[in-house]
Amino acid sequence: MAVRNVIRSIIVETPSKPGNLGKVTTAIGMAGGDIGDVTTIKIGPLSTVRDITVHCESDEQLDDVVEAIKKLESGIFVHAVSDDVLRAHEGGKIHMTSRMDIRSLADLRRVYTPGVANVCRVIQEDPEKARYYTSIGNSVAIITDGTAILGLGNIGPLAGMPVMEGKAALFDRFAGISGIPILLDTSNPDEVVRTVKNIYKGFGGILLEDIGSPHCFEIEERLKEEIPIPVMHDDQHGTAVVTLAAVISACRSAGVTLKEAVVGQIGLGAAGLAICRMFMAYGVREMCGVDRQPAALDRLAGYGGTPLDSLEDLMSRCNIVIATTGVPGLIRPEMICRGQVILALSNPKPEIEPEDALKAGAAFAADGRSVNNVLGFPGIFRGALNARASQITHSMLVAAARAISNCTSHGEIVPHPLDPKVHVEVARAVEQVASQENPKKSKEKVNGSPLK
Repeated sequence: MAVRNVIRSIIVETPSKPGNLGKVTTAIGMAGGDIGDVTTIKIGPLSTVRDITVHCESDEQLDDVVEAIKKLESGIFVHAVSDDVLRAHEGGKIHMTSRMDIRSLADLRRVYTPGVANVCRVIQEDPEKARYYTSIGNSVAIITDGTAILGLGNIGPLAGMPVMEGKAALFDRFAGISGIPILLDTSNPDEVVRTVKNIYKGFGGILLEDIGSPHCFEIEERLKEEIPIPVMHDDQHGTAVVTLAAVISACRSAGVTLKEAVVGQIGLGAAGLAICRMFMAYGVREMCGVDRQPAALDRLAGYGGTPLDSLEDLMSRCNIVIATTGVPGLIRPEMICRGQVILALSNPKPEIEPEDALKAGAAFAADGRSVNNVLGFPGIFRGALNARASQITHSMLVAAARAISNCTSHGEIVPHPLDPKVHVEVARAVEQVASQENPKKSKEKVNGSPLK
């Protein structure tokens, strides 16, 4: 799905009179910009200076926004346009640090030679203790081939590194997990699988990130079968978890019983197909889907879903409709059936605007601006690592979605992604299900202490 990739801070001075800030924000909106934070830098007797963060689809649109503000005149000035995002990335966003303060020879002997040799022998005798005496049990490899980076497409693994660093920073902030980016200069499934199999022993889990369709399906399935640690492709299952949470919340607001509903998915790429599988695992009455690619329809049928021939057929048949196509305006108002729940998740322009869907008779409608994967993956892996799970199952993912929905305030479809409580609840729910699915492993201890 496309995103607003151009983010700039515009320093604007306006006369200190009511209405001037409104003129600026209106000009930004009319030029197609989306306003983020607004920070007041200085308030004077005659003028006020503000830092306005603006999100645009392209550099050309940013130029239009700046020009629109300049044309206001009447004492309104643009002083600077700065790239705070680029500055924030200088030197990278992550840094590995030691948990031990090494200040004396005694410290050195404990953490390195000669003391470390004894720890090596302990692990040699019982490899499971590596989870307790090393960082392995709290580390996740973030692996990409750079073929599906955000809305940018196949830009290569090196150009995708900022995304992987961002993922690592979020792991640390919300789950206390060490996320380690791994860039693979190959998209060949055999080579990707072989590489991961050769390095997995250094990690507690594998997060596959921004790997394109259709090879992402083969890579994930093979790794889940061939290595004994949790593997998850976030573009598929992270998106599906947060989407299910959003639909649970939407159904609660609309008075719809989700398990009795017929759900339709428009677009069966990596995210769309995973959404279908997630809803089938949740237990909806029927899961339908449409896509232009016959292979995508075959995959849906293979998982037990119902492929349909046309968008019109899906819209007339389904109580709940989810769209992830990236095609603005794909759903026309006349296609909406009264009482439907519509989630048009493509950013920045949805398949139908929520207001238009509601006017056409939808009981609930939302776009994808608040559906953010960060609500899912930190807690999912925290719970899986805590339980020492060997895989991430659909039952664990459904539990994560329920936890997110339970943290959602009335009138919203998902909670704020920076709310620490959400990640704690997701981790707890996932760990509980994982422990139930494999109770023997979850109760194993090393030296009398549970592995965490």
